[in-house]
Amino acid sequence: QVQLVESGGGLVQAGGSLRLSCAASGRTFSRYTMGWFRQAPGKERECVAAIGWSGASTYYADSVKDRFTISRDNAKNTMYLQMNSLKPEDTAIYYCAADHFLTWSPLTAGRRMPGYWGQGTQVTVSS
Repeated sequence: QVQLVESGGGLVQAGGSLRLSCAASGRTFSRYTMGWFRQAPGKERECVAAIGWSGASTYYADSVKDRFTISRDNAKNTMYLQMNSLKPEDTAIYYCAADHFLTWSPLTAGRRMPGYWGQGTQVTVSS
């Protein structure tokens, strides 16, 4: 089992920045692909970004490329999402997610769902 806890959400004006964190506990963090999903009201949950176990491989949704940066610190069992140039359409609940690298990877991040989820953190971008 992997437990995931997000933090860092909040209210920000358009053009501003936020940094989300996801603290993981449980099994070997460094063997897990980690990712961020988001779900806006009335919309499906979508993968925003994912990062492989070593940090060398990443995935970004087209809508956030060049604005969001995913990273991880395996020594601290923590993953981050730096969000810059935020837009009102980025408003959503953001979920941390994870699965073993043999089950889920950045190559399949946009097509498959991982098995472990956090509770979510609200991000609201005002215009």
